[in-house]
Amino acid sequence: MSGRFAPSPTGDLHLGNLRTAVLAWLGARSSGRQFIVRMEDLDRVQAAPEHEIAQLRDLAALGLDWDGAVIRQSERFDLYRDALATLRSRDLVYDCYCSRREVRAEIDASPSAPHLPPGSYPGTCRNLTDAERAAHVERGRPPAIRLRASDSMTDPALIGFTDVIAGHVEGGVDDVVLQRNDGVPAYNLAVVVDDALQGVTQVVRGDDLLDSTPRQIHLQALLGLPRVEYGHVPLVFGTDGERLSKRHGSVSLQELAAAGDEPIAVLQVLLLSIGLDVASGPGVDVSTLLGAVVDSFDLSRTGRRLVVFDGQPNSRTSGSPSFTMLNGR
Repeated sequence: MSGRFAPSPTGDLHLGNLRTAVLAWLGARSSGRQFIVRMEDLDRVQAAPEHEIAQLRDLAALGLDWDGAVIRQSERFDLYRDALATLRSRDLVYDCYCSRREVRAEIDASPSAPHLPPGSYPGTCRNLTDAERAAHVERGRPPAIRLRASDSMTDPALIGFTDVIAGHVEGGVDDVVLQRNDGVPAYNLAVVVDDALQGVTQVVRGDDLLDSTPRQIHLQALLGLPRVEYGHVPLVFGTDGERLSKRHGSVSLQELAAAGDEPIAVLQVLLLSIGLDVASGPGVDVSTLLGAVVDSFDLSRTGRRLVVFDGQPNSRTSGSPSFTMLNGR
């Protein structure tokens, strides 16, 4: 059994990423699970080894150790294609020749069926004839591969589950892309295959992925893989109301270090934002702080309140870190 943290190595981890990593580590260690790190490096443009190195360095600096080797999705394409072949043998996937522009136009013209996520694919290529497929092939347009999620687009598969943090969630499953038209496996397929093969039984991640969870649970069932426990944590927002991202309002551990903020101060503030008030002092390091809270940690008590980074000093931590995390905006 294991929990995991699975970042995309496309830039530095910001405070929201690091907060999620701390929660994932605490969730795994407090429940007797191993903790693994996986690099979801399917972005061929922005993913880079230097980002992976920096992210692993930041996790270690906060005392977040992991078990086993770090795996990379870019090295596991054969596993994802085996899963695709299994689904194709059961007529559960189909080739889609639509461009992104065409998909957007179709979505605008055909609102999603009830219960489906906003922007769901309307099924344009779902029932192409052999002649229509041949015409696309002749034009040289490579297809993406989509899941045939249900027998009818007007009667989507509905999946319900209990999230450790968000409570009961129910959502429809659309004909999601499982392999892009450049041959790269898509996130929803790769993550399902990897979680099963790595023995992941608990997934703690940002709640921007909550809508994708019914898709992944449905894929788990179709592939005969075990369902895992999910806990979706609130994202971190800036005072402008926008969520932190690698391209908006992000502050990395290295930037904070350059401003004089030690990792132990950053960790203490992150723990405070989770509701864990741990004093530091002489002889206290990041491992000591984590050890003081891990045994009593309860992921289900994390709460759904928004978390805001306001860039102001926090006098409750050692030193003078240049930020604070506020719950309840």
